[in-house]
Amino acid sequence: MRWLGQTLEHEDAATLPGMERLGGLVRTVTTPEFAGMTFHEVAAKSALNHVPSASAMPFDWTVNPYRGCSHACSYCFARQTHTYLDLDAGRDFDEQIVVKVNVADVLRRELAAPGWHREPVALGTNTDPYQRAEGRYRLMPAIIDALASSGTPFSVLTKGTLIRRDLPLLAAAKETVPVHLAMSIAMPDEEIRRTLEAGAPTFTARLETVRAAREAGFAVTVFLMPIVPHLTDSVEILDDALARIAAAGATRVVYGALHLRPGAREWFWEWLEREHPELVPAYRGLYPGVSTYAPSGYRKLLSERVRPLLRRHRLAGGAEEEVEAKPKGSGRPGPIRSTRRGAAAPENALF
Repeated sequence: MRWLGQTLEHEDAATLPGMERLGGLVRTVTTPEFAGMTFHEVAAKSALNHVPSASAMPFDWTVNPYRGCSHACSYCFARQTHTYLDLDAGRDFDEQIVVKVNVADVLRRELAAPGWHREPVALGTNTDPYQRAEGRYRLMPAIIDALASSGTPFSVLTKGTLIRRDLPLLAAAKETVPVHLAMSIAMPDEEIRRTLEAGAPTFTARLETVRAAREAGFAVTVFLMPIVPHLTDSVEILDDALARIAAAGATRVVYGALHLRPGAREWFWEWLEREHPELVPAYRGLYPGVSTYAPSGYRKLLSERVRPLLRRHRLAGGAEEEVEAKPKGSGRPGPIRSTRRGAAAPENALF
């Protein structure tokens, strides 16, 4: 194991650009067990992030123990956040992982504040709390305990099968507060998954995790997102995916077409040109210029394909814009706010 130490008072000339200015940087770590990855351990000043009221997200508060994500999904919404550290939204996002090593202690302090109203908190809305780094740092058990012991409801969205380790803790927490689990499972074709979600678990492994969560007493939602135009959007592929999701015990499915936000857009286009150059003209038509979302006509077509399949497989849910939008008038922001400084990146986006 190789440790590259750095204290709060010391600047290491060998530190990656941007990291020497990262507030609270404790040390930078590489280890053979995580070849090709670098962990930047930081002492966070806040744990709860308040989602702006104008956001369409269906939650007001989030906790993100990690920044960057080893799942390496080319389309990940959160890629742009790494550029605020002078790191790139491509390979650095996949391999340079910021770890908030004190996040649980800070969270306990914030949850104990007199002004905290025990509003629901979402985990996994920016980068995955059960990515590979969690196997080393084990931040989630203490986060789960902090939320449950304070009486705060919470939800977890993940691609990571490591959540199975914590199912007993989550089940115990569910006896005290509402706890909702969701798995992101979008790539039934293994060849596509290996190149588009290179570091993520297989479709089958995630289905097994849904099954385990169901057996632990959870009604699991599956995010069938993103559905990738011309690659994973045929009726045959969708029918097979939903049949397998239903068989695994999921009760609800949220689906949506590929989004191409800044950071993800550039990285996804590199993937498309390398892996499927024949589709480049079609994508220029679907996502012209700086368009983020697929056109309404395509989304309508997708709904016409998916809705009958949801009914066939007796799954609740629907399109993301219909079932995941924030209800009007929801939320009651408390006194705790994000303490992001300067040009800090927003940390609230579904991945």
